[in-house]
Amino acid sequence: VTLGPEVEARRGLLGKGAILTVSSQPSRTSLVQRGKWVLENILGVQPPAPPPFAVPPLDASGEDGKVLTLRQQMEKHRSVEPCKSCHKIMDPIGISLENFDGIGHWRTEDEGTPIDSVGVLVDGTRMEGVTGLREAMLRYSPQFVRNMTERLLTYALGRGVEYYDMPLVRSIVREAASRNYRFSELVLGVVRSEAFRSNMKTSE
Repeated sequence: VTLGPEVEARRGLLGKGAILTVSSQPSRTSLVQRGKWVLENILGVQPPAPPPFAVPPLDASGEDGKVLTLRQQMEKHRSVEPCKSCHKIMDPIGISLENFDGIGHWRTEDEGTPIDSVGVLVDGTRMEGVTGLREAMLRYSPQFVRNMTERLLTYALGRGVEYYDMPLVRSIVREAASRNYRFSELVLGVVRSEAFRSNMKTSE
């Protein structure tokens, strides 16, 4: 299927309404949840745990009674530690997806203010909007393929991937690399593995 420039933002997983909705709050978007979703599900990275104390709610009040955009609220929130160190990892990813509202509709304003979807990853990569995020994620393709393989293996074996499964994961990824990481090659690598073929389900 050839997609025209008018639907460029919808390409791939990052422009899908279901993903944008599940990574939002009921009444608004969430920079943190969207950033966390991308880290966990695309890169297989576990972000830092939230602090052990109650986190104060976001403050939407600005000067002269003006309502702050979500980005402005988060900038205010992470201006102090310990919030800053964790939010700098997740928030830039969420910022790049701010043109999508809480259920994935495209928008250009938040609270009457034009949306600024420019963010900078912790590695220094500057990205603008979902297109910039998608291009930035391409730099992490090895992590994505490894994470995809681990999840396929988890599904196939009916259990989590353990440390002793990692040689198999690396082997499947290496084999798939020679065929341009086709999804079918990852699936075949899993089902041909000894771990899958000798996997036994027992009932208790």
